[in-house]
Amino acid sequence: MGKEDKDNCNQCRNTPPRGKLHCYNWLEDIPGGYADFDMVEVQFKNTRKGFYKNSANLDLAIGDMVAVEASPGHDIGQVTLTGQLVALQMKKANVKPDAEIRRIFRKAKPADLEKYEEAKAKENDTMIRSRKIAESLKLNMKIGDVEYQGDGNKAIFYYIADERVDFRQLIKVLAETFKVRIEMKQIGARQEAGRIGGIGPCGRQLCCASWMTNFVSVATSAARYQDISLNPQKLAGQCAKLKCCLNFEVDTYVESIKRMPSREIALETADSTYYHFKTDIFKREMTYSTDKSVPANLVTVSADRVFDIINMNKRGEKPEKLNVEGLEKQKERTEFVDLVGQDSVTRFDKAKKKKKKGTPSQQRGNSQPGQRENNGGNRPPRNDRSSRGDNNRRQNQNAQRNGETGAQHKENKKPTSPKTDE
Repeated sequence: MGKEDKDNCNQCRNTPPRGKLHCYNWLEDIPGGYADFDMVEVQFKNTRKGFYKNSANLDLAIGDMVAVEASPGHDIGQVTLTGQLVALQMKKANVKPDAEIRRIFRKAKPADLEKYEEAKAKENDTMIRSRKIAESLKLNMKIGDVEYQGDGNKAIFYYIADERVDFRQLIKVLAETFKVRIEMKQIGARQEAGRIGGIGPCGRQLCCASWMTNFVSVATSAARYQDISLNPQKLAGQCAKLKCCLNFEVDTYVESIKRMPSREIALETADSTYYHFKTDIFKREMTYSTDKSVPANLVTVSADRVFDIINMNKRGEKPEKLNVEGLEKQKERTEFVDLVGQDSVTRFDKAKKKKKKGTPSQQRGNSQPGQRENNGGNRPPRNDRSSRGDNNRRQNQNAQRNGETGAQHKENKKPTSPKTDE
């Protein structure tokens, strides 16, 4: 590897990491040493982070690979944050003041990085084999991911289980098979989807794999507030749980519903009683039906009109009609007009010209005088003497030709007497 290649590698490693665990250090350029701090935030595979003490006063920057203290041995991670902002991150992560703080040994050497890459290469094969071992032991669990320590002496197995699992025998078998120290960590279905990643039904990367770090329980009431169909297949995400995005806009819907009339109140009019059928929160419109269970005689009115009718019913008054105009509101549908013709499927096909029978001279001869002007539509007649002379000359020539051809045709049709031998 040349000097330029090494510089490029160092430049790539020093670039800030991107992802859901990335944090911008907005205190970095404060002069006077106010932003200095002896704690460093280090990120490992996927969502695992840790806070380590820079006791050796190493000159660390975001993106550096470091060797940190672990039990046993050491681990390899990437520096994601330095300075005073680390203290705020520790407070956010609820790190207790009396918690054990480990230290940073050194910047990762080439030998450390080679060993780290070798350990990472074994993770996929280890996960597949461990799944087969758990299945052979008839354990009701699923091993979703495996993470090796930087020095290869320890492996963390992330598993999912709906109930409590006794995996003591599993740990013994795994330790004998892979010759490493085993650590088991239970995660939920949402955490597993975030670690594995994928594409959601919206066509974008999963929120749990791109930016979400805290998972809040999602209830079916969020779908009810937004008038979403309670179909389990449509409401469930890749993790087979309710989609996290159901909580994104539910607060806005709840606030909007508070400014709408109650759906339980029936509207009394002179002709009938109307019951709530559906609500359009964005347009502030409500649709009512004359039957509770079946949509019949649907009428759509504004929310303000509903408030007025409710107040009238409280005073013992009944309006003649539900609408102000006394007629059902009819929505005007604007018809689509294709002016450019860009939506036509056959717009690139060439129009086939119809072939006319006969020779061009016969077509010109059989045409009647004035036919060309009539076919032209609103085209004005030509009054030039030269053009009229040319037309007369052409008509005479065509008439002579038609006469000659007609005489020849008559001669050909005359019956011929059979020749007799004299």
